Amino acid sequence: MRNKRLIIALLAAVTFGLIAAVSVKRYLLSAQTFNRTNDVVVAKVDIPVGSRIIPEQLLVAQFPADVTPEGAISKIDDQIVGRVVVASLSPRDPVTEVKLAPIGAAGGLSSVIPEGYRAMTVKVDDVVGVSGFILPGTLVDVVVVITPPEGNGGEKISKIVLQNIKVLANGQNIDKPKNDREVDRSVRAVTLQVTPEQTEKLALASSEGRLQLVMRNSVDQADEQTTGANKRTLLLGERAMLTPAPGISSTVATAKPAPSSVRRIAPRAAAVKEPAAVKAAPPPVQRPSVEVIEGAKKKTVDFPS
Repeated sequence: MRNKRLIIALLAAVTFGLIAAVSVKRYLLSAQTFNRTNDVVVAKVDIPVGSRIIPEQLLVAQFPADVTPEGAISKIDDQIVGRVVVASLSPRDPVTEVKLAPIGAAGGLSSVIPEGYRAMTVKVDDVVGVSGFILPGTLVDVVVVITPPEGNGGEKISKIVLQNIKVLANGQNIDKPKNDREVDRSVRAVTLQVTPEQTEKLALASSEGRLQLVMRNSVDQADEQTTGANKRTLLLGERAMLTPAPGISSTVATAKPAPSSVRRIAPRAAAVKEPAAVKAAPPPVQRPSVEVIEGAKKKTVDFPS
């Protein structure tokens, strides 16, 4: 009887031990999966656009496996050293393939031009360049003031000829400044990213007319179709519109059309005749009186006036 109880106890101990071992193994596997990390090459310092990467600018950091960026590079080797950066990198930013130019690409401005596009520089001043606020990466529309061909009497018109054009560089700068102190207010040239067809239009517009750059919101990608403006349409005036808040669509904040310019005169208020003042009645004349007590009665007797 005693041996039977001992055997049952041993079997129970072995069973519980196996269950505990399996549970611990599963916990360790799940913890290892949760804490699994990958080696990711990150920038050690600021790396500007168009510059070649050197080993001293990089380091390897540990990233959790579930947040490792797609296209991340795991080690510093010849596949990354010497490549040209096409998107500026800040310290601790992971270096990915999309931020690097193809192997063998030349540095500078040519490395940031997408395939199928061209870089074309136009002459600007403080007015055309929106007082120095045209920075690399901003989007602009190109307006030209030009005299159209025969049939318009030699009258000049203004027309938007190119829309949603990206600025690649202002002057010699192909990267955005870190603060306002680095903004060069004396920029005299802006380089635009255009297609081959757009280069032809831009070249003709710059030689035959006068260019004006119009900055637009980077989120606004709409294509606006306009008829242009001349002296006749200019003198027709424009209706007032509500000024939208930053980032709000203009269709939301557009005011209702103002009525025709007819001066409205408020009607004069009808003259109301005030009623004649009622003459107040004179107060009654106080007559002398005396109080008379007769037994238990009391009365007041007025003297004749």
